[in-house]
Amino acid sequence: MKITRVSIIIPVKPGGAVKALDALHHLDYPAGAVEIIVAEGKCPSRQRNRAAAAAAGEILYFLDDDSIIDPMALRKTVPHYDSPAVAAVGGPSLTPRSDTRLQQAFGLALSSRFGSGSVCNRYRQSGTLRETGDHELILCNLSMRREVFESFGGFDERLYPNEENELMVRIRKNGLRLLYDPELAVYRSQRKTFRAFVRQLFGYGRGRGRQTMIGGVSGAASFVPVFFLLYLVSLPLVDKPVYYLPLLCYLIMDFLCAFRESARAGKLLLAPLLCCLFPVLHLVYGAGILWELLTYGFKKGITRDGEVSLRRIKEFGE
Repeated sequence: MKITRVSIIIPVKPGGAVKALDALHHLDYPAGAVEIIVAEGKCPSRQRNRAAAAAAGEILYFLDDDSIIDPMALRKTVPHYDSPAVAAVGGPSLTPRSDTRLQQAFGLALSSRFGSGSVCNRYRQSGTLRETGDHELILCNLSMRREVFESFGGFDERLYPNEENELMVRIRKNGLRLLYDPELAVYRSQRKTFRAFVRQLFGYGRGRGRQTMIGGVSGAASFVPVFFLLYLVSLPLVDKPVYYLPLLCYLIMDFLCAFRESARAGKLLLAPLLCCLFPVLHLVYGAGILWELLTYGFKKGITRDGEVSLRRIKEFGE
């Protein structure tokens, strides 16, 4: 029986801790068929590209430095590549139960369809194995066939985040398949503070805006928060009561969804916090997109520190 070799790639800031390693030591997979490459640097898309170029596995498995992987992950992932049409396989990133109440609220907001729209399944286990698009896959828990990754030129290093989305859009346009498997979950803690959460959302928005400027619009739904933000800004300019009707509808949905999501998670005490987090999520993400769309043309070039240091934690055959 042929064993598929897997290269696990983890980017990390210079001198940063790699929490993912502890769980990787307990993988249920032939030890000699796994290598682990840690790429240190300040540009994650470039770090992943350099590590992928040095990798020898048939499958590249991208994790973040704090992704806690399931011991059976490779056993579950590799068989999906029996079909040559499958280019990438991924699963959700879940919030650990050990996270604080605030972090749990962040996780609920991101995993809610009202909060995150079509990308909510990146943060929750939903449904069964299925073909999907880039909206359900997340780079902290994503595997890809190496020959496909190389043939498409890897990640666009002008992007971070959203480099995986831009690549997967190109891959899918060429007829290859992307799979979402809810059983392939990793655990990652949410941001520890409200300020860090806001910065995360603004960064996500900027990534979507930059992806749009580079690769074109890949999904109109992503821009709903921008329209909502512009609508709120325009409220003082329109002196008609009916113009406030969409805002009233939004506030009602905000209230109902906050209590529904918190009740579904068995954490009703988080409902008032969720009522506040949903508008923050939408407005900050929309502001990030809008900022990037308005400022991208004034940037003479997106440059990042190109220094990347590769460290093999484990090699094939060990």
